[in-house]
Order: sequence, then structure tokens, then C-alpha cells
Amino acid sequence: MRTLLLAVFLAAIAPAMAAQPAATTTVARTPAAEIDALIERVGHSKGVVFIRNGTEYSAADAAAHLQRKRKAAGNRIKTPEQFIDKLGARSSMTGKPYRVRLASGTEMDSAAWLNGLLREVRAGR
Repeated sequence: MRTLLLAVFLAAIAPAMAAQPAATTTVARTPAAEIDALIERVGHSKGVVFIRNGTEYSAADAAAHLQRKRKAAGNRIKTPEQFIDKLGARSSMTGKPYRVRLASGTEMDSAAWLNGLLREVRAGR
């Protein structure tokens, strides 16, 4: 009898369980982990040229530069948005905006490009 009741109960709730969203496999990232992921994406960007104070750099060089700036900033940078605004948008020496030239030839301020990468990181892409 007990087995029959369990079977009836399971049959009754099965449709409701199937309608529930599957457990998310992505883990909520901390701000520090999002910054790490952002720097990693910069370093692995294909065909992207970073322009800092008029000089062109590879993606790997740009990522290393951003990592050095982050380390120097210590715990003053708490969020990815602060990271982009304070460290990734402009030179701290000259105040000139950093630029990015994409593989397509399109050039833009690095802040706009980094914000796009951050949206991708948060979307899990």
C-alpha cells in the first residue's frame, strides 16, 4: 500500500517538477572573480589591438598592464565597474583614454569595449 501511495504521489507531482527550471550550473561570481574573468578575456582577445598613450599593444600585454594596475590599486577597487572606470578606461599618467581597435578595424574607447566584455562574463558567454 505504501508503495502504491508513493507511486501515486510521484505521478501527481511529476508534471510540476518538470515545469520547474533546472538548477543553474553557473555559480554567482564575486566582484573579484568577475574582474579576473574580465582580465582573462582581455588577454585572450583575438585580433584586438590596445592603444595606450599612442602606442599599440597586444591583448596579452594589455591584460598584463591591467593586472599590474589592479595590484597597485590594492583594495580600493571593489567592483568590475570601478575597475573599468578607474583602471581600464584611461591612463593614470596622462589622463588619455585607452582605445581598442577590433579585428574589423573599428576603434572605440576601451571602457565601452570592457563594459561589453563584462556583460558577456555576467551572461556566462
